[in-house]
Amino acid sequence: MQDETGTEAPAPTELKADCAQCFGLCCVALPFAASADFAVDKAAGSPCRNLRTDNRCGIHAELRQRGFNGCTVYDCLGAGQKVSQLTFGGADWRSGSQERARLMFDVFPVVRQLHELLRYLTEALDLPAARPLHPELGRALDRTEALTRQTPEELVELDVPSVRQDVNVLLLRASELARAGLGGGRKKERRGADLMGARLKGADLRGANLRGAYLIAADLTGADLRSADLIGADLRDTDLTDADLTGALFLTQPQLNAAKGSPGTRLPASVTRPGHWTP
Repeated sequence: MQDETGTEAPAPTELKADCAQCFGLCCVALPFAASADFAVDKAAGSPCRNLRTDNRCGIHAELRQRGFNGCTVYDCLGAGQKVSQLTFGGADWRSGSQERARLMFDVFPVVRQLHELLRYLTEALDLPAARPLHPELGRALDRTEALTRQTPEELVELDVPSVRQDVNVLLLRASELARAGLGGGRKKERRGADLMGARLKGADLRGANLRGAYLIAADLTGADLRSADLIGADLRDTDLTDADLTGALFLTQPQLNAAKGSPGTRLPASVTRPGHWTP
């Protein structure tokens, strides 16, 4: 799939988890602690007690009822199958040495972060207002995709924060172009703001900069979030009932899965309505 600059952008399916092609890496590599999101503690590199030998979850249909809400929120964005099938050539973590397994577990979160950047860059390339930046965005996408195809040894040594910083500069410029002319001025500049539990019912947040904002348990019922920049915003338990997120920028499925919503919540085409939302 090429854009107008000739850049070969990742197909949407390549940036979505394909558990059938993965060795259950998110269920092994990542740690979690007993909390409202997880029923038990699990150390990094230790298989979840619910992981079956066929790399499938034994309680997948009952995760929320069994206290594993965090699992229903997480999405590797396609990193799992890439690490399993490309980086490690289809070799299961169970079949090699412990050192090889640890290397796979260390590589997985690195590739996941790179896939997140690919997801953002792909969206930015679809923004008509960001057309002046498309050549730069295309080159950044090519560089990032090339990084995901490095050897395991190269990937664990990658300076991910530096890569993220370079890409973020472009994404911010693309966001500013997409939100230009929507008004709001300083009132809508809420980057990194602490809005936990905020009462924002019916708020006009069109084109707002909510990058990295803490919106945990905030009430955004009926709020207008059209074209708002939500990259990195924490939407855990945020009430999006009947909110309008049409054209929201850089909204990911994990963010949406962590929030609350309703059939009346309007969403961009890049995400799907979570099955656990209020019917």
